[in-house]
Amino acid sequence: MVYLTLFFTSLGAATLLPGGSEALLLYYKSQGLNTFLLLSFATTGNTLGSVINYFLGKYFNTWAVNKKYISDKNIKKAEKYFEKYGAFALLLAWVPIIGDPITFVAGILRYAFWKFFVLVLLSKLLRYAFLLYMYEVVT
Repeated sequence: MVYLTLFFTSLGAATLLPGGSEALLLYYKSQGLNTFLLLSFATTGNTLGSVINYFLGKYFNTWAVNKKYISDKNIKKAEKYFEKYGAFALLLAWVPIIGDPITFVAGILRYAFWKFFVLVLLSKLLRYAFLLYMYEVVT
């Protein structure tokens, strides 16, 4: 049950809703829970939260263009820019405050999903692995 709690906390923390999962991860680690399972559940939940942002952005794109809030011309221009620099931006998906909007923008700009997924998964995995490693070093 604790692993599911971590999963859903991590998922919520990765959406555009405010919240964090790092403290819960480290608390569970301090309780002696399995490091691999903690890393797996936190990474999976947080990555899935970013995937939700991506698809919300993708839906928002269609809605905003239909309502004429965004022009196709501006979308195309932004898509070229994101295609060039998006990979670097998505490696920052783990960063509080800016990471969630980056994943939303990737959806708006219809960045290749497989690239998006790999980069976000990598960034989330490395962040949680680093936190768990530092916990081991400090304690």
